[in-house]
Amino acid sequence: MLAAVSGWHDPHYKKTSIASLTASLNDGKAHLLLACSGSVATIKLPNIIQAFSKYPSSQLSIRVVLTPSATQFLAGQSKEQPTVSALSSLPNVDAVDADEWKAPWVRGGGILHIELRRWADLLVIAPLSANTLAKITGGFADSLLTSVVRAWDPWGEQDAAAGSSTATSTADKPDTTAQTSAAATQEEVEGASRARRPKKRRIIVAPAMNTAMWRHPITAKQLRVLEEEWGVQKPAVSSTEAGDESAAAPQSQETTAQSSADEGDGWFEVLRPQRKVLACGDAGDGAMVEWPQIVAVVEDRLGLEA
Repeated sequence: MLAAVSGWHDPHYKKTSIASLTASLNDGKAHLLLACSGSVATIKLPNIIQAFSKYPSSQLSIRVVLTPSATQFLAGQSKEQPTVSALSSLPNVDAVDADEWKAPWVRGGGILHIELRRWADLLVIAPLSANTLAKITGGFADSLLTSVVRAWDPWGEQDAAAGSSTATSTADKPDTTAQTSAAATQEEVEGASRARRPKKRRIIVAPAMNTAMWRHPITAKQLRVLEEEWGVQKPAVSSTEAGDESAAAPQSQETTAQSSADEGDGWFEVLRPQRKVLACGDAGDGAMVEWPQIVAVVEDRLGLEA
């Protein structure tokens, strides 16, 4: 399954290369990094992607990241479970990645999880499995997805510092033309970054697991890390929960920038699961929140308007 999205066999490899990813950092689009971990709710991924088809490709770019376990739910078993390679043909999907190392790394080459972090305006993990929840709160970085999460930079401070270092290094050279060029380039990058990222870059997670897993004491501890230690101070209430259709309406750039400042230093937002009959036959809480609600939250956080 992973061979379908490896650098050696993926027909879309040129499109998904790190070079093309880096080149699109400041393309003026909203960048959604949409990830799935090992849960049957992964079959809702095509629905979520299709819901964003109302936005033109000039406005929204989607990259999909799958854990190895998530790929097991997308193997062409049914119409609602297309193959992993078929995801690349869905609207606004510019790449599907499941493996950190599509090709052997060489000195000077980019690192995929770092470039994805720089690229993304928002990371959504839907579904978030019990296993990946444990890895994230435990600090593991043993897959492409967990590496992106571990390297996440909510305010872009690390990337800004790296950009400044590069500009300084270039300016140290005696060539004044290089100095002028480096300064101009840095101003362009910083300007584009400010224009494209007026607010904090969040990670939104939608847990999905068996009821017994959800009610396990360790899950409660892990959720406290995401919601209380790393979470935004004022998680937005969904339109479904609030009974207010305007709750998920896109806000102005000024409003979102101010709300980010009011949220404190946290960057995680948890969309808690719902109660229903699960795929295993058990009835209880643990099912991923309905996918239209996830779409509405993403639209709000990215400020998307059709």
